[in-house]
Amino acid sequence: MEDLLALARSRTAEGRHRLVENITDLFLSPEYRLSDHERALISDILIKLVDSIELDLRRELSVALAHSDVEMTDLARRLANDDITVAWPLLQRTRLLQDVDLIEIIRFRTEEHRVAIAKGDGVTEPVSEALVAYGGIDALEALVNNPKAAISRSAMAHLVAEARRYDSFHEPLVSRHDLPTDLAYRLYWSVSAALRRHILEQFEIDEATVDEALRRANQAAEVARSEANGAEVTAERLVRRLAEAGDLTIDFLLNTLRNGHMPVFVAGMAFLAGVDQPTVWRVVTDKGGESLAILARAVDTTREQFTAMALLTTTSRGGPEVQSTAVVEKLTSLFNRIDTAKARKALVLWQRDRVFDEAIEELRHVRQSGGAVAGS
Repeated sequence: MEDLLALARSRTAEGRHRLVENITDLFLSPEYRLSDHERALISDILIKLVDSIELDLRRELSVALAHSDVEMTDLARRLANDDITVAWPLLQRTRLLQDVDLIEIIRFRTEEHRVAIAKGDGVTEPVSEALVAYGGIDALEALVNNPKAAISRSAMAHLVAEARRYDSFHEPLVSRHDLPTDLAYRLYWSVSAALRRHILEQFEIDEATVDEALRRANQAAEVARSEANGAEVTAERLVRRLAEAGDLTIDFLLNTLRNGHMPVFVAGMAFLAGVDQPTVWRVVTDKGGESLAILARAVDTTREQFTAMALLTTTSRGGPEVQSTAVVEKLTSLFNRIDTAKARKALVLWQRDRVFDEAIEELRHVRQSGGAVAGS
C-alpha cells in the first residue's frame, strides 16, 4: 500500500500507468479480497486518476472492474459515463450500477450506451421503460432480443406498437416468455403467417382479460352501430330476422358469399361470433387466412364449410378462384388445432384492439386539426 501511495503522488504518465496496472493486477483480481479500508482507498485513488490516464488504460480498468467481485460504485459510475469503448464492459454487467445510474446514462449519453445497457444482464423494468422512452431503434431491438431483460407491461405495449414499423421486432417479441397474451394478439396483425400460427396455438387467454375486453368492445360497438352506413344496417336487420326465425346458418352464409353478398355474410358471421361488423371485415379482408380460421372455428363451422369459406372469401377479394393445395392444407390444419373457446376469446381481443387503434387515430387527427387551427 505504501508503494501504491508513492506511485499515486507521482505526476508522470509512467507513474500513473504503473499505478493503474498494479491496482488492476493486485486488487481487482479474483484471488485478492479487499478490506473495506483498502477498497475505499483504492477507489478514491482511481477516481482521482481516471480523468488523467489514457483511453486504453481506462478500457483495461473498466474490463478488470467489470469482471471482478469488487464493489466500487463511484468508479463504475464514472467509467460507465466514459467513451463507449470504456463504458461497454460495465454496462454489460449492470449489477455494478444502480437503476438510477443506468437511467441517467440512458437519458444523457449516446445511443451506443443505450444499446450496451439494453444488452446487459440486469435490465429491470424501470430501466426498460427508460430505454423505450429515450432509445432509438437499435436500443429497442437490443432490448427485445435480450431474454434476461425484465420488460414492464407499458414498455412491452410500446414495443408491440413499434413492431408495425419494424419487422425485426416480430420474431423476438413473439418468442418472449413475458409477452402478455392480449399484446400477443394485438401483434398478430403485423407478423408473418408462421408467427400468427404460433400466437394462436401457444398463447393462453386469461378469462378476466377477455371479460374486460368484451365489456369495452360492446360499449364501443353500441356507439358505432348507430353511426353505421346503410348497407351494414340493412344487412344487420336481415340477419337478426333470420336468427329469430332460426334460418341463420353457416350454409346460408356461404350461399350469400357465392352470390356476392359480402355485407350479409359479414353481418351474419358477426352476429354468430358475438363481435361487431368492423372486426369481421378486418378478418375477411386479411389475405393470410389464419384469422378467418379463427372466425370460422368460433362459430362452429365444419372443416368442409371452412374450406369453402376460405375459397369464397379469397375470390370475393379478387384473388385466385383456386387456392394452392399447400395453402388450403395449412389453413385447414390450423383450423383443426384451434379450440372453439380460444377462438372466441381471440375475436374479442381483436375487437378491443381495433377499437383502441381507431381511437388513437381519431385522437391524432383531432390533434393535427387543432394544431392547424392554432397556427392559422
